[in-house]
Amino acid sequence: MSRLLAVLFALTALAPAARALESLPVASPRATVTIVSDHAQVTPGQSFRLALRQRLAPGWHTYWTNPGDAGQPPEVTLDLPAGATAAPMRFPAPQRIPFGPLVNFGYEGEPVFIIPVTAPAAMRPGDVLTIEARGEWLVCEQVCIPEDGAFRIDIPVEATPRPANTALFTAAEAAEPRPGPFTARIGFAGTTGAIEVAGPDIAPGAVRDAFFFPIDRDLVANAAPQALSVTDGALRLSLVRGAAQALPAQLGGVVAITDSAGVRGAYLVSAAPGVVPEGGGLPLWQTAIFAALGGLILNLMPCVFPILAMKAVGIARLSGAAQGQVRAHAASYTAGVVLSFVALGGLLVALRAAGGMAGWGFQFTQPAFVAGMAWLMLAVGLNLSGVFAVRGPASAGQGLAAQGGHAGSFFTGALAVLVATPCTAPFMAAAIGAALAMGPIEAIAVFAALGLGMALPYALLGIAPGLARLLPRPGAWMDRLKQGLAFPMYAAAAWLVWVLAEQSGPSAVLAVLLGGVLIGFGAWAWGLSRGAVGRIAGAVALAGALALLPLVQGATPAAARSTEATGEAWSEARVAALRAEGRPVFVNLTAAWCITCKVNERMALATEGVQRAFAERGVATLVGDWTRGDPAITALLRAHQRDGVPLYLFYPPGGGAPRLLPQILTEGIVLQAISGPPGTG
Repeated sequence: MSRLLAVLFALTALAPAARALESLPVASPRATVTIVSDHAQVTPGQSFRLALRQRLAPGWHTYWTNPGDAGQPPEVTLDLPAGATAAPMRFPAPQRIPFGPLVNFGYEGEPVFIIPVTAPAAMRPGDVLTIEARGEWLVCEQVCIPEDGAFRIDIPVEATPRPANTALFTAAEAAEPRPGPFTARIGFAGTTGAIEVAGPDIAPGAVRDAFFFPIDRDLVANAAPQALSVTDGALRLSLVRGAAQALPAQLGGVVAITDSAGVRGAYLVSAAPGVVPEGGGLPLWQTAIFAALGGLILNLMPCVFPILAMKAVGIARLSGAAQGQVRAHAASYTAGVVLSFVALGGLLVALRAAGGMAGWGFQFTQPAFVAGMAWLMLAVGLNLSGVFAVRGPASAGQGLAAQGGHAGSFFTGALAVLVATPCTAPFMAAAIGAALAMGPIEAIAVFAALGLGMALPYALLGIAPGLARLLPRPGAWMDRLKQGLAFPMYAAAAWLVWVLAEQSGPSAVLAVLLGGVLIGFGAWAWGLSRGAVGRIAGAVALAGALALLPLVQGATPAAARSTEATGEAWSEARVAALRAEGRPVFVNLTAAWCITCKVNERMALATEGVQRAFAERGVATLVGDWTRGDPAITALLRAHQRDGVPLYLFYPPGGGAPRLLPQILTEGIVLQAISGPPGTG
């Protein structure tokens, strides 16, 4: 009996101390919340710490000061006695929490938010420091529920302090972002930006992963991946501008860096906005050289060949022509190519500066544009077949470029550029990505270099017109060649109709085929009659076809699109879920109109060897379809300095930055990229 009384006496004596350490909880099925003290007793005037402690149920989360795409950070209001003061509540470094297409910044598990407090100096030993608090917080899983509660904590005032909850507060303080030995630069050009963090301890082998959490809301697109590049002494993260209308004078945030051992540290950074940190990017002159090489190679791509075939007749006709005429046609074609590249590049820069999500090849994401291009290819083919002539009767030896004179050469160059964008050449991806990270003037210069590269073979005739004498002499063969070249144009029109089927389904295909019938009738009527009747009939048929474009644009997309690629649909949330399971992930961003994508899928990704390696290593394949310009996929492309598909990423098992694969794939490249210990399926 005496032992029982001793135990009861001890528990009674400890009760005030227990109340001093932590308040009574406010509990729900989602969270248990208390106010905790780091001292069981304090001295007059002493600085100590309280904390809002949340124990969240599995699957639930709460928020950082910048909650990301949605949410609200917790708030605590203290009712302090006279003479006591409190500093603002401090937040631990956040985590990224995918939530459907959104990304939130916050916490799961047991976050602890520290509040520094100073006791009144006028208090005396034997007094009790009573602090009351009111808290509000938001917890979310599939739904978001606001919660609140009242707290009270009584801390004895004594001559000597007595710490408590040391481990809890040590861990909470370690989880907070802290100043580091780093300097930061941050900048945006339009909607593309980057942050560079420089310091002596940063090296390629020392950094596994990093992410920037801005303090200001809407400063960056939260769901956009931040591509990491590391050099000796600096790391760079790509950023995508958010919806904020203006940048603050000082950009602050937290950079979370995971080192090679898997230890995560969070550091406070701040910098005035400036130019986009290059992070080891190519200078303008090198970017322009790669752009010109990409444009030159573009002449060999299947998208462009049907258009260039049209110029074969014009080139052959220049054999034996006067040097001035050769130079003039070469200059017209070159001007058409270069100015069209500059116009497309300028439009892209302008759209991105205005907050748009346009990427390279963006015009092919619009069904009405695809339909219009299909009709244009059909009309060009009918012209080459001799159904009609743009200007009066065409002689047997005239090609399309000759019929239109120098205007024909110019617009042939413009047409080649319009259909070239889906066929991104190997050097073009890096050049376009670098261009759009530069200032507007530098970006336009790079696009001009792309045009010069593409027009180079024909421009050489302007520089050395004597080369035209090496071409075959004009003759009857030219008419047969011209008619034969109509068939690549018909094939291009058929391909574009297939692209439209992938984008918008059967109703759009029906509309574009009806428009094709009207275009064919109009061309026949125009060619049959040289008078007003034929021209009116042709104009009416053209107007009827154009009236179908709204039906094409508004058609319901196909429920499923045929593709050589197999796998789940890509989403940032699915990538995060698979990586949380420790699985390797291969991401394939493609589009129905991307010839390079389809060739890679058939020749490199769908092979027996690659599919067997994927199965053995448990690689999950995610396919992102950019056929209609999905904004989330555009953001992913932009985050990896790409402005068009294809894009291939391999996320290794166990975490780490993704590996960026080349745009031209082979089976060996894919197998080498995923090589390593087999994953679990």
